[in-house]
Amino acid sequence: MRYLFEDFALDVDKRELFRGADAVSISPQALDLLVCLIRNRERVISKDDLISAIWGGRIITDAALATRLNSARVAIGDTGEKQRLIKTLQRKGFRFVGTVLEVRKPDDATAASGAAQRPEIPDKPSIAVLPFENMSGDPEQEYFGDGLVDDIITALSRFRALFVIARTSSFTYKGKIVDIKQIGDELGVRYVLEGSVRKAGTRLRINGQLIDVTTGAHLWADRFDGTLDDIFDLQDKVAQQVVGAIAPEVDRAEIERASRKSVGNIDAVTAYYRGLPHIQFPTSPANNDAALRDFHDAMALDPGFMPAYGGAAGCLGWRRANNWPGNVEKDNAELLRLAERVKELGTDDALALGVLGFNLFWMLLDFDRGLEMVEQAIQSNPNYARAYNYRGLLRAWHGASEAAVADLEQAMRLSPRDPVNYNAMMGLAVAHHNAGRHHEAAEWADKSLRAFPPAFFVGMTQGILCYVAAGRMEDARKLMAECLRLVPKWRRSTFVAPQWFRSAKLRAELVEAFIAAGLPE
Repeated sequence: MRYLFEDFALDVDKRELFRGADAVSISPQALDLLVCLIRNRERVISKDDLISAIWGGRIITDAALATRLNSARVAIGDTGEKQRLIKTLQRKGFRFVGTVLEVRKPDDATAASGAAQRPEIPDKPSIAVLPFENMSGDPEQEYFGDGLVDDIITALSRFRALFVIARTSSFTYKGKIVDIKQIGDELGVRYVLEGSVRKAGTRLRINGQLIDVTTGAHLWADRFDGTLDDIFDLQDKVAQQVVGAIAPEVDRAEIERASRKSVGNIDAVTAYYRGLPHIQFPTSPANNDAALRDFHDAMALDPGFMPAYGGAAGCLGWRRANNWPGNVEKDNAELLRLAERVKELGTDDALALGVLGFNLFWMLLDFDRGLEMVEQAIQSNPNYARAYNYRGLLRAWHGASEAAVADLEQAMRLSPRDPVNYNAMMGLAVAHHNAGRHHEAAEWADKSLRAFPPAFFVGMTQGILCYVAAGRMEDARKLMAECLRLVPKWRRSTFVAPQWFRSAKLRAELVEAFIAAGLPE
Protein backbone atom coordinates (compact mmCIF):
# COMPACT_ATOMS: atom_id res chain seq x y z
CA MET A 1 0.00 0.00 0.00
CA ARG A 2 1.17 3.51 -0.81
CA TYR A 3 -0.42 6.64 0.62
CA LEU A 4 -0.09 9.90 -1.34
CA PHE A 5 -0.76 13.26 0.32
CA GLU A 6 0.35 16.74 -0.70
CA ASP A 7 3.78 16.09 -2.30
CA PHE A 8 4.54 13.10 -0.04
CA ALA A 9 4.45 9.39 -0.84
CA LEU A 10 4.40 6.86 2.04
CA ASP A 11 5.24 3.26 1.07
CA VAL A 12 3.96 1.08 3.89
CA ASP A 13 5.57 -2.17 2.71
CA LYS A 14 9.01 -0.66 2.18
CA ARG A 15 8.58 1.62 5.21
CA GLU A 16 9.78 4.62 3.22
CA LEU A 17 8.60 8.22 3.14
CA PHE A 18 9.39 10.42 0.15
CA ARG A 19 8.83 14.11 -0.51
CA GLY A 20 8.99 14.44 -4.25
CA ALA A 21 12.07 12.48 -5.28
CA ASP A 22 13.80 12.90 -1.91
CA ALA A 23 13.72 10.29 0.88
CA VAL A 24 12.61 11.74 4.23
CA SER A 25 14.35 10.64 7.41
CA ILE A 26 11.88 9.40 10.01
CA SER A 27 12.26 7.15 13.05
CA PRO A 28 10.52 3.73 12.99
CA GLN A 29 8.01 4.55 15.75
CA ALA A 30 7.22 7.97 14.23
CA LEU A 31 6.59 6.18 10.92
CA ASP A 32 4.31 3.66 12.68
CA LEU A 33 2.42 6.54 14.28
CA LEU A 34 2.00 8.26 10.92
CA VAL A 35 0.75 5.07 9.25
CA CYS A 36 -1.71 4.46 12.08
CA LEU A 37 -3.15 7.97 11.85
CA ILE A 38 -3.45 7.84 8.06
CA ARG A 39 -5.11 4.40 8.08
CA ASN A 40 -7.66 5.63 10.63
CA ARG A 41 -8.02 9.16 9.25
CA GLU A 42 -11.83 8.99 9.19
CA ARG A 43 -11.97 9.10 12.98
CA VAL A 44 -10.21 10.50 16.04
CA ILE A 45 -7.64 8.10 17.52
CA SER A 46 -7.43 8.21 21.31
CA LYS A 47 -4.08 8.21 23.09
CA ASP A 48 -4.76 4.72 24.44
CA ASP A 49 -5.61 3.35 20.96
CA LEU A 50 -2.44 4.88 19.54
CA ILE A 51 -0.28 3.38 22.30
CA SER A 52 -1.96 0.00 21.85
CA ALA A 53 -1.39 0.01 18.08
CA ILE A 54 2.25 1.12 18.17
CA TRP A 55 3.64 -0.03 21.52
CA GLY A 56 1.39 -3.06 22.07
CA GLY A 57 -0.22 -1.53 25.14
CA ARG A 58 3.09 -1.06 27.01
CA ILE A 59 3.15 1.82 29.44
CA ILE A 60 4.86 4.87 27.96
CA THR A 61 5.04 8.45 29.17
CA ASP A 62 3.16 11.37 27.64
CA ALA A 63 6.55 12.90 26.87
CA ALA A 64 7.58 9.87 24.79
CA LEU A 65 4.32 10.00 22.84
CA ALA A 66 4.71 13.76 22.29
CA THR A 67 8.26 13.21 21.02
CA ARG A 68 7.13 10.62 18.42
CA LEU A 69 4.19 12.81 17.42
CA ASN A 70 6.48 15.80 16.94
CA SER A 71 8.90 13.68 14.88
CA ALA A 72 6.05 12.57 12.59
CA ARG A 73 4.91 16.17 12.16
CA VAL A 74 8.41 17.42 11.36
CA ALA A 75 8.86 14.66 8.74
CA ILE A 76 5.75 15.85 6.83
CA GLY A 77 6.42 19.56 7.19
CA ASP A 78 3.88 20.10 9.96
CA THR A 79 4.19 21.60 13.45
CA GLY A 80 2.35 21.36 16.73
CA GLU A 81 1.43 25.04 16.34
CA LYS A 82 0.00 24.85 12.82
CA GLN A 83 -1.33 21.27 12.95
CA ARG A 84 -2.01 21.40 9.22
CA LEU A 85 -2.02 17.62 8.74
CA ILE A 86 -2.02 16.07 12.22
CA LYS A 87 -4.56 17.62 14.59
CA THR A 88 -4.56 17.29 18.37
CA LEU A 89 -8.08 17.38 19.77
CA GLN A 90 -7.87 18.22 23.44
CA ARG A 91 -8.95 15.37 25.74
CA LYS A 92 -10.08 13.35 22.68
CA GLY A 93 -7.01 12.27 20.73
CA PHE A 94 -5.45 12.79 17.33
CA ARG A 95 -6.51 12.77 13.69
CA PHE A 96 -4.81 12.98 10.29
CA VAL A 97 -6.79 15.65 8.38
CA GLY A 98 -4.92 15.81 5.06
CA THR A 99 -6.44 14.47 1.83
CA VAL A 100 -4.97 11.02 1.11
CA LEU A 101 -4.92 8.97 -2.06
CA GLU A 102 -4.49 5.21 -1.57
CA VAL A 103 -2.59 3.29 -4.24
CA ARG A 104 -2.70 -0.46 -3.73
CA LYS A 105 0.10 -2.54 -5.14
CA PRO A 106 -1.12 -5.53 -7.20
CA ASP A 107 -0.23 -8.97 -5.95
CA ASP A 108 1.58 -11.42 -8.21
CA ALA A 109 -1.63 -12.88 -9.69
CA THR A 110 -3.07 -9.46 -10.33
CA ALA A 111 0.17 -8.20 -11.83
CA ALA A 112 0.35 -11.18 -14.15
CA SER A 113 -3.14 -10.47 -15.47
CA GLY A 114 -2.34 -6.80 -15.92
CA ALA A 115 -5.15 -5.73 -13.61
CA ALA A 116 -4.82 -3.43 -10.61
CA GLN A 117 -7.17 -1.92 -8.13
CA ARG A 118 -7.89 1.68 -9.09
CA PRO A 119 -7.65 4.38 -6.42
CA GLU A 120 -10.73 6.44 -5.68
CA ILE A 121 -10.78 10.02 -6.92
CA PRO A 122 -10.56 12.38 -3.91
CA ASP A 123 -13.31 14.86 -3.11
CA LYS A 124 -10.86 17.68 -3.76
CA PRO A 125 -9.99 18.70 -7.34
CA SER A 126 -7.12 16.32 -8.14
CA ILE A 127 -4.32 16.81 -10.65
CA ALA A 128 -1.23 15.01 -11.90
CA VAL A 129 1.59 16.83 -13.69
CA LEU A 130 3.27 14.47 -16.15
CA PRO A 131 6.95 14.72 -17.17
CA PHE A 132 7.29 17.17 -20.07
CA GLU A 133 8.41 15.59 -23.33
CA ASN A 134 11.85 16.62 -24.60
CA MET A 135 11.33 17.36 -28.31
CA SER A 136 14.97 18.39 -28.93
CA GLY A 137 16.88 15.24 -28.07
CA ASP A 138 19.20 17.44 -25.99
CA PRO A 139 19.87 15.92 -22.54
CA GLU A 140 20.20 19.42 -21.02
CA GLN A 141 16.58 20.14 -21.97
CA GLU A 142 15.63 16.88 -20.24
CA TYR A 143 16.91 18.32 -16.96
CA PHE A 144 15.19 21.63 -17.64
CA GLY A 145 11.86 19.94 -18.35
CA ASP A 146 12.07 17.74 -15.24
CA GLY A 147 12.98 20.74 -13.09
CA LEU A 148 10.08 22.70 -14.54
CA VAL A 149 7.62 19.92 -13.67
CA ASP A 150 9.07 19.74 -10.14
CA ASP A 151 8.49 23.49 -9.73
CA ILE A 152 4.92 23.22 -11.03
CA ILE A 153 4.11 20.31 -8.68
CA THR A 154 5.54 22.21 -5.71
CA ALA A 155 3.65 25.38 -6.61
CA LEU A 156 0.33 23.57 -7.12
CA SER A 157 0.78 21.78 -3.78
CA ARG A 158 0.55 25.16 -2.06
CA PHE A 159 -3.09 25.40 -3.15
CA ARG A 160 -4.66 23.56 -0.22
CA ALA A 161 -7.93 23.14 -2.11
CA LEU A 162 -6.11 20.92 -4.66
CA PHE A 163 -4.96 17.33 -4.36
CA VAL A 164 -1.66 17.07 -6.26
CA ILE A 165 -0.05 13.74 -7.12
CA ALA A 166 3.53 13.44 -5.89
CA ARG A 167 6.41 13.46 -8.37
CA THR A 168 7.33 9.88 -7.47
CA SER A 169 4.04 8.68 -8.96
CA SER A 170 3.65 10.99 -11.96
CA PHE A 171 7.22 10.35 -13.11
CA THR A 172 6.55 6.61 -13.46
CA TYR A 173 5.03 7.56 -16.84
CA LYS A 174 8.20 9.25 -18.08
CA GLY A 175 9.11 8.10 -21.59
CA LYS A 176 5.96 5.99 -21.93
CA ILE A 177 3.07 6.41 -24.34
CA VAL A 178 -0.02 6.00 -22.16
CA ASP A 179 -3.62 7.04 -22.72
CA ILE A 180 -4.58 10.06 -20.57
CA LYS A 181 -7.71 8.31 -19.30
CA GLN A 182 -5.62 5.34 -18.16
CA ILE A 183 -3.33 7.69 -16.23
CA GLY A 184 -6.34 9.31 -14.62
CA ASP A 185 -7.71 5.90 -13.60
CA GLU A 186 -4.39 4.64 -12.26
CA LEU A 187 -3.58 7.77 -10.27
CA GLY A 188 -7.14 8.63 -9.26
CA VAL A 189 -7.19 12.19 -10.67
CA ARG A 190 -9.64 14.30 -12.65
CA TYR A 191 -7.07 16.56 -14.33
CA VAL A 192 -3.75 15.96 -16.04
CA LEU A 193 -1.24 18.60 -17.08
CA GLU A 194 1.13 17.56 -19.85
CA GLY A 195 3.62 19.46 -21.95
CA SER A 196 6.76 19.53 -24.05
CA VAL A 197 10.05 21.41 -24.31
CA ARG A 198 11.66 22.25 -27.66
CA LYS A 199 15.01 23.97 -28.30
CA ALA A 200 15.85 25.98 -31.42
CA GLY A 201 19.29 27.59 -31.23
CA THR A 202 19.40 29.64 -28.05
CA ARG A 203 15.63 29.74 -27.70
CA LEU A 204 13.28 27.43 -25.84
CA ARG A 205 9.60 26.86 -26.44
CA ILE A 206 7.46 25.24 -23.73
CA ASN A 207 3.95 23.98 -24.54
CA GLY A 208 1.45 22.95 -21.89
CA GLN A 209 -2.14 21.72 -21.81
CA LEU A 210 -4.60 20.88 -19.05
CA ILE A 211 -6.99 17.99 -19.74
CA ASP A 212 -10.15 16.88 -17.95
CA VAL A 213 -9.61 13.11 -17.79
CA THR A 214 -13.29 12.32 -17.32
CA THR A 215 -14.36 14.04 -20.55
CA GLY A 216 -11.13 14.31 -22.54
CA ALA A 217 -11.76 18.05 -22.90
CA HIS A 218 -8.79 20.42 -23.17
CA LEU A 219 -9.44 23.07 -20.52
CA TRP A 220 -6.38 25.19 -21.19
CA ALA A 221 -3.40 25.29 -23.53
CA ASP A 222 -0.60 27.82 -23.99
CA ARG A 223 3.00 28.16 -25.02
CA PHE A 224 5.90 30.06 -23.50
CA ASP A 225 9.05 31.26 -25.25
CA GLY A 226 12.38 32.24 -23.70
CA THR A 227 16.12 32.23 -24.16
CA LEU A 228 18.85 30.17 -22.56
CA ASP A 229 20.51 33.28 -21.07
CA ASP A 230 19.15 32.46 -17.62
CA ILE A 231 17.57 29.05 -17.78
CA PHE A 232 16.66 28.96 -14.07
CA ASP A 233 14.92 32.32 -14.24
CA LEU A 234 12.97 31.08 -17.28
CA GLN A 235 12.04 27.91 -15.40
CA ASP A 236 10.69 29.95 -12.46
CA LYS A 237 8.70 32.30 -14.69
CA VAL A 238 7.11 29.53 -16.75
CA ALA A 239 6.16 27.52 -13.66
CA GLN A 240 4.59 30.65 -12.16
CA GLN A 241 2.64 31.44 -15.32
CA VAL A 242 1.43 27.87 -15.78
CA VAL A 243 0.17 27.61 -12.21
CA GLY A 244 -1.46 31.05 -12.36
CA ALA A 245 -3.25 30.10 -15.58
CA ILE A 246 -4.53 26.63 -14.71
CA ALA A 247 -5.77 27.24 -11.13
CA PRO A 248 -8.78 29.33 -12.33
CA GLU A 249 -9.49 26.77 -15.08
CA VAL A 250 -9.72 23.99 -12.49
CA ASP A 251 -12.16 26.18 -10.52
CA ARG A 252 -14.31 26.64 -13.64
CA ALA A 253 -14.35 22.91 -14.34
CA GLU A 254 -15.22 22.10 -10.71
CA ILE A 255 -18.09 24.61 -10.78
CA GLU A 256 -19.48 22.84 -13.85
CA ARG A 257 -19.03 19.42 -12.20
CA ALA A 258 -20.77 20.59 -9.01
CA SER A 259 -23.76 21.83 -11.00
CA ARG A 260 -24.26 18.32 -12.42
CA LYS A 261 -24.09 16.51 -9.08
CA SER A 262 -27.40 15.39 -7.57
CA VAL A 263 -28.73 17.29 -4.56
CA GLY A 264 -28.68 14.18 -2.39
CA ASN A 265 -24.99 13.57 -3.03
CA ILE A 266 -23.33 16.76 -1.81
CA ASP A 267 -20.02 16.93 0.03
CA ALA A 268 -18.25 20.04 1.34
CA VAL A 269 -16.27 20.55 -1.86
CA THR A 270 -19.41 20.31 -4.04
CA ALA A 271 -21.30 22.74 -1.79
CA TYR A 272 -18.41 25.20 -2.05
CA TYR A 273 -18.22 25.04 -5.84
CA ARG A 274 -22.00 25.42 -6.10
CA GLY A 275 -21.73 28.70 -4.24
CA LEU A 276 -18.65 30.03 -6.01
CA PRO A 277 -20.22 31.20 -9.31
CA HIS A 278 -22.88 33.19 -7.42
CA ILE A 279 -20.29 35.61 -6.05
CA GLN A 280 -18.74 36.29 -9.44
CA PHE A 281 -20.27 39.18 -11.34
CA PRO A 282 -22.85 39.77 -12.59
CA THR A 283 -24.41 38.89 -9.27
CA SER A 284 -27.31 40.02 -7.10
CA PRO A 285 -28.39 40.15 -3.45
CA ALA A 286 -30.36 36.91 -3.94
CA ASN A 287 -27.40 35.11 -5.55
CA ASN A 288 -25.09 36.39 -2.83
CA ASP A 289 -27.40 35.05 -0.11
CA ALA A 290 -27.66 31.69 -1.91
CA ALA A 291 -23.86 31.47 -2.11
CA LEU A 292 -23.56 32.25 1.61
CA ARG A 293 -25.93 29.35 2.36
CA ASP A 294 -23.83 27.03 0.18
CA PHE A 295 -20.64 28.06 2.00
CA HIS A 296 -22.27 27.53 5.40
CA ASP A 297 -23.37 24.08 4.19
CA ALA A 298 -19.76 23.31 3.21
CA MET A 299 -18.52 24.37 6.66
CA ALA A 300 -21.16 22.21 8.35
CA LEU A 301 -20.22 19.19 6.21
CA ASP A 302 -16.49 19.67 6.83
CA PRO A 303 -15.46 22.28 9.45
CA GLY A 304 -11.87 21.95 8.24
CA PHE A 305 -12.59 22.87 4.60
CA MET A 306 -10.97 26.30 4.61
CA PRO A 307 -12.05 27.74 1.20
CA ALA A 308 -15.65 27.83 2.48
CA TYR A 309 -14.63 30.31 5.19
CA GLY A 310 -13.11 32.56 2.56
CA GLY A 311 -16.22 32.22 0.39
CA ALA A 312 -18.49 33.25 3.28
CA ALA A 313 -16.28 36.27 4.05
CA GLY A 314 -16.46 37.23 0.37
CA CYS A 315 -20.27 37.22 0.51
CA LEU A 316 -20.23 39.58 3.50
CA GLY A 317 -17.83 41.88 1.65
CA TRP A 318 -20.00 41.92 -1.50
CA ARG A 319 -23.03 42.86 0.60
CA ARG A 320 -21.16 45.80 2.16
CA ALA A 321 -19.58 47.01 -1.07
CA ASN A 322 -22.90 47.15 -2.92
CA ASN A 323 -24.99 48.59 -0.07
CA TRP A 324 -27.25 45.53 -0.25
CA PRO A 325 -29.82 44.92 2.51
CA GLY A 326 -28.34 43.39 5.64
CA ASN A 327 -27.53 43.93 9.29
CA VAL A 328 -24.13 45.64 9.58
CA GLU A 329 -23.57 44.60 13.19
CA LYS A 330 -24.48 40.98 12.50
CA ASP A 331 -22.26 40.86 9.41
CA ASN A 332 -19.34 42.31 11.38
CA ALA A 333 -19.86 39.75 14.14
CA GLU A 334 -20.04 36.92 11.60
CA LEU A 335 -16.81 38.07 9.94
CA LEU A 336 -15.06 38.12 13.32
CA ARG A 337 -16.42 34.65 14.08
CA LEU A 338 -15.05 33.29 10.81
CA ALA A 339 -11.65 34.91 11.42
CA GLU A 340 -11.44 33.50 14.94
CA ARG A 341 -12.44 30.03 13.73
CA VAL A 342 -9.77 30.07 11.02
CA LYS A 343 -7.19 31.20 13.59
CA GLU A 344 -8.30 28.42 15.95
CA LEU A 345 -7.90 25.81 13.20
CA GLY A 346 -4.39 27.10 12.47
CA THR A 347 -4.80 27.05 8.70
CA ASP A 348 -2.24 28.05 6.10
CA ASP A 349 -4.88 28.09 3.34
CA ALA A 350 -4.05 31.18 1.29
CA LEU A 351 -7.58 31.64 -0.04
CA ALA A 352 -9.21 31.79 3.40
CA LEU A 353 -6.44 33.95 4.88
CA GLY A 354 -6.49 36.38 1.96
CA VAL A 355 -10.25 36.96 1.76
CA LEU A 356 -10.69 37.18 5.52
CA GLY A 357 -7.72 39.53 5.90
CA PHE A 358 -8.96 41.86 3.18
CA ASN A 359 -12.46 42.01 4.65
CA LEU A 360 -11.22 42.54 8.20
CA PHE A 361 -9.73 45.75 6.85
CA TRP A 362 -12.53 46.59 4.41
CA MET A 363 -15.46 45.97 6.75
CA LEU A 364 -13.96 46.44 10.24
CA LEU A 365 -11.11 48.89 9.40
CA ASP A 366 -8.65 46.58 11.18
CA PHE A 367 -5.73 47.44 8.92
CA ASP A 368 -2.97 45.77 10.96
CA ARG A 369 -4.73 42.44 11.47
CA GLY A 370 -6.08 42.42 7.93
CA LEU A 371 -2.68 43.08 6.37
CA GLU A 372 -1.10 40.45 8.64
CA MET A 373 -3.49 37.77 7.34
CA VAL A 374 -2.92 38.81 3.73
CA GLU A 375 0.85 38.64 4.31
CA GLN A 376 0.38 35.13 5.75
CA ALA A 377 -1.53 34.17 2.60
CA ILE A 378 1.36 35.31 0.39
CA GLN A 379 3.92 33.49 2.54
CA SER A 380 1.81 30.33 2.44
CA ASN A 381 1.31 30.44 -1.34
CA PRO A 382 3.47 32.89 -3.33
CA ASN A 383 1.52 31.86 -6.46
CA TYR A 384 -1.91 32.91 -5.16
CA ALA A 385 -2.72 35.93 -7.33
CA ARG A 386 -5.58 37.33 -5.28
CA ALA A 387 -3.42 37.75 -2.19
CA TYR A 388 -1.25 40.20 -4.16
CA ASN A 389 -4.46 41.84 -5.40
CA TYR A 390 -5.62 42.34 -1.80
CA ARG A 391 -2.28 43.63 -0.55
CA GLY A 392 -1.94 45.99 -3.49
CA LEU A 393 -5.37 47.48 -2.79
CA LEU A 394 -4.60 47.91 0.92
CA ARG A 395 -1.34 49.62 0.07
CA ALA A 396 -2.92 51.89 -2.54
CA TRP A 397 -5.67 52.96 -0.12
CA HIS A 398 -2.94 53.61 2.45
CA GLY A 399 -1.42 56.16 0.04
CA ALA A 400 1.40 54.01 -1.37
CA SER A 401 2.31 53.94 -5.02
CA GLU A 402 5.25 51.82 -6.22
CA ALA A 403 4.78 48.96 -3.74
CA ALA A 404 1.07 48.83 -4.60
CA VAL A 405 1.81 48.86 -8.34
CA ALA A 406 4.26 45.97 -7.94
CA ASP A 407 1.68 43.87 -6.06
CA LEU A 408 -1.18 44.57 -8.46
CA GLU A 409 0.90 43.93 -11.57
CA GLN A 410 2.06 40.65 -10.01
CA ALA A 411 -1.57 39.68 -9.36
CA MET A 412 -2.48 40.14 -13.03
CA ARG A 413 0.69 38.46 -14.23
CA LEU A 414 0.01 35.37 -12.08
CA SER A 415 -3.65 35.11 -13.11
CA PRO A 416 -4.33 37.12 -16.28
CA ARG A 417 -7.88 35.69 -16.63
CA ASP A 418 -8.97 36.17 -13.03
CA PRO A 419 -12.54 37.54 -13.05
CA VAL A 420 -11.70 39.97 -10.20
CA ASN A 421 -8.86 41.67 -12.06
CA TYR A 422 -11.10 44.74 -12.37
CA ASN A 423 -10.20 45.34 -8.71
CA ALA A 424 -6.48 45.15 -9.49
CA MET A 425 -6.96 47.60 -12.37
CA MET A 426 -8.75 50.11 -10.14
CA GLY A 427 -6.08 49.62 -7.51
CA LEU A 428 -3.47 50.46 -10.14
CA ALA A 429 -5.47 53.60 -10.99
CA VAL A 430 -5.37 54.75 -7.35
CA ALA A 431 -1.69 53.79 -6.96
CA HIS A 432 -0.70 55.85 -10.03
CA HIS A 433 -2.90 58.68 -8.76
CA ASN A 434 -0.92 58.61 -5.50
CA ALA A 435 2.28 59.10 -7.51
CA GLY A 436 0.81 62.03 -9.48
CA ARG A 437 0.68 60.03 -12.73
CA HIS A 438 -2.88 61.17 -13.41
CA HIS A 439 -3.06 60.39 -17.12
CA GLU A 440 -1.94 56.81 -16.44
CA ALA A 441 -4.33 56.58 -13.48
CA ALA A 442 -7.28 57.58 -15.68
CA GLU A 443 -6.33 55.01 -18.31
CA TRP A 444 -6.34 52.25 -15.68
CA ALA A 445 -9.70 53.53 -14.45
CA ASP A 446 -10.98 53.18 -18.04
CA LYS A 447 -9.83 49.55 -18.19
CA SER A 448 -11.28 48.77 -14.80
CA LEU A 449 -14.68 50.31 -15.50
CA ARG A 450 -14.95 48.38 -18.77
CA ALA A 451 -14.33 45.16 -16.82
CA PHE A 452 -16.39 46.12 -13.76
CA PRO A 453 -19.55 44.36 -12.72
CA PRO A 454 -22.53 46.64 -13.40
CA ALA A 455 -23.52 49.12 -10.70
CA PHE A 456 -20.38 48.62 -8.59
CA PHE A 457 -20.62 51.79 -6.50
CA VAL A 458 -17.24 51.64 -4.71
CA GLY A 459 -15.30 51.24 -7.95
CA MET A 460 -17.09 54.15 -9.63
CA THR A 461 -16.26 56.50 -6.75
CA GLN A 462 -12.56 55.73 -7.23
CA GLY A 463 -12.98 56.31 -10.97
CA ILE A 464 -14.35 59.80 -10.21
CA LEU A 465 -11.22 60.53 -8.16
CA CYS A 466 -8.90 59.59 -11.03
CA TYR A 467 -10.92 61.34 -13.78
CA VAL A 468 -11.09 64.65 -11.90
CA ALA A 469 -7.35 64.61 -11.18
CA ALA A 470 -6.68 63.93 -14.90
CA GLY A 471 -8.97 66.80 -15.97
CA ARG A 472 -11.52 64.48 -17.59
CA MET A 473 -14.51 66.25 -16.07
CA GLU A 474 -17.14 64.97 -18.49
CA ASP A 475 -16.26 61.36 -17.63
CA ALA A 476 -16.28 62.24 -13.92
CA ARG A 477 -19.75 63.82 -14.16
CA LYS A 478 -21.12 60.76 -16.01
CA LEU A 479 -19.90 58.50 -13.22
CA MET A 480 -21.36 60.82 -10.59
CA ALA A 481 -24.75 60.71 -12.33
CA GLU A 482 -24.63 56.90 -12.29
CA CYS A 483 -23.65 56.87 -8.59
CA LEU A 484 -26.60 59.18 -7.78
CA ARG A 485 -28.91 56.89 -9.73
CA LEU A 486 -27.80 54.01 -7.51
CA VAL A 487 -27.85 56.04 -4.27
CA PRO A 488 -30.32 58.92 -4.82
CA LYS A 489 -29.96 60.27 -1.27
CA TRP A 490 -26.20 60.72 -1.53
CA ARG A 491 -25.36 64.35 -0.52
CA ARG A 492 -22.37 66.45 0.54
CA SER A 493 -24.01 67.19 3.88
CA THR A 494 -24.26 63.50 4.78
CA PHE A 495 -21.17 62.16 3.02
CA VAL A 496 -18.24 60.98 5.11
CA ALA A 497 -15.04 59.96 3.33
CA PRO A 498 -14.57 56.17 3.72
CA GLN A 499 -12.14 55.31 6.48
CA TRP A 500 -10.77 52.38 4.48
CA PHE A 501 -8.95 55.14 2.56
CA ARG A 502 -6.28 55.20 5.26
CA SER A 503 -4.47 58.18 3.72
CA ALA A 504 -5.90 61.50 5.00
CA LYS A 505 -4.62 63.16 1.81
CA LEU A 506 -6.48 60.62 -0.32
CA ARG A 507 -9.69 61.13 1.66
CA ALA A 508 -9.49 64.91 1.18
CA GLU A 509 -8.85 64.49 -2.56
CA LEU A 510 -11.83 62.14 -2.80
CA VAL A 511 -14.18 64.71 -1.24
CA GLU A 512 -12.88 67.46 -3.54
CA ALA A 513 -13.32 65.21 -6.58
CA PHE A 514 -16.94 64.39 -5.67
CA ILE A 515 -17.80 68.08 -5.28
CA ALA A 516 -16.11 68.92 -8.57
CA ALA A 517 -18.01 66.11 -10.32
CA GLY A 518 -21.36 67.46 -9.10
CA LEU A 519 -22.27 65.82 -5.80
CA PRO A 520 -25.33 67.82 -4.64
CA GLU A 521 -25.38 69.87 -1.43
